[in-house]
Amino acid sequence: MATTIPVVFSDLSKSTQDLLTKDFPVGHTKVELKTVAPNGVTFNVLGNQDNKTGHINGELKTKYVDAKNGLTVTEAWTTGNLLTTQIEVENKIAKGLKLDINGGFLPHEGKKHAKIGVQYKQLGLNTRAYVDLFKGPTFTGDVVVGRDGFVLGGDVAYDVGGAYVTRFAATAGYTAPEYAVAVHAHNSFKVFSASYYHRINADLEAGGKAVWDSKAAPAVAGEKAKAPVALEVGAKLYLDRDAFVKAKVNNAGVLGLGYTQAIRKGVKVSLAGLFDTTKLDQPAHKLGLAFVFEA
Repeated sequence: MATTIPVVFSDLSKSTQDLLTKDFPVGHTKVELKTVAPNGVTFNVLGNQDNKTGHINGELKTKYVDAKNGLTVTEAWTTGNLLTTQIEVENKIAKGLKLDINGGFLPHEGKKHAKIGVQYKQLGLNTRAYVDLFKGPTFTGDVVVGRDGFVLGGDVAYDVGGAYVTRFAATAGYTAPEYAVAVHAHNSFKVFSASYYHRINADLEAGGKAVWDSKAAPAVAGEKAKAPVALEVGAKLYLDRDAFVKAKVNNAGVLGLGYTQAIRKGVKVSLAGLFDTTKLDQPAHKLGLAFVFEA
C-alpha cells in the first residue's frame, strides 16, 4: 500500500536539477529581497543584470496565503510590464483537490493568457490538468503514481482547436530518502535522459544526468563532431552550517564552480563561474554573483 504522495511530474528529477543548476548565477548579477508583512503577505523583489549586455530585468511579486480557507493569491509585475495573477484554492471542495486560475496581460502588446487548472493528490497519486484558453485552446495533463518508492508518470499536451497531440512524455524512477534515480522520455519520445541523486552523508551530495537527442543534427563537414550523449555530473559539499561549495563538469569540458555563504541570518551571497577547459586562453568563461536578503 502507498504511504506517501508522489511529487508532480515536472519534479521527478528535481533533486538532480537543483544540484546541477541552483546556486550557479553565472552570467548575471542578481539581487533578491524577501520580506513578510505582519498580516502574512510575502513580498519578493528580484533584480537581474546581464553581465554581457548590461540589461536589467526586475520583478515585484506579492503572495497572500489564507491557510484557514485554503486560499493563495499571487501577483507579479515585471519591468517588461507583464502583469500576472494566480489564484489557488486547496482542500475546500474535497481533500487533496486544488483549483488554480492563472492569468497574465502585456498591455503595450495587447497579449494575454489565461489558464484554468485542477490538481488532485492522495496517497500514491498526483495528477494535474490545465486548459490554456488563449493558446489553441490547449489541454495539458500529467499524472504520477507511486508505491514503495517506485514512481511512474506521464505528460501530454493536446491542441483542442487542431485536434492533435502536440507533446507527450513519460518518466519512471525510484526515490528513497538518500537517493533517487529516474529515466525520462521527452519531446514526444525524441529526447531521452537518465538522472541520479545521492546524499552520501549529511555534508556531501552528488548527482548526474545523461541526455540523448535522437533527432540531433549530424556534425557539419570540417567541424568537430559532438558526443551523441551529453553527460554532466556534480557535487555539493557543506563546509559548515553557513557555507557550501559546488562543482560540476560536463563531457564538453565545461567546469562549473560555486560558493555560497550565509553572511548572517537572512543574508546569503553566491559566487559562481563556468570555465571552458578546452579554451582556457580565450574569453569563453562566465562569472556571476547573487545576493539574497530575507526578513
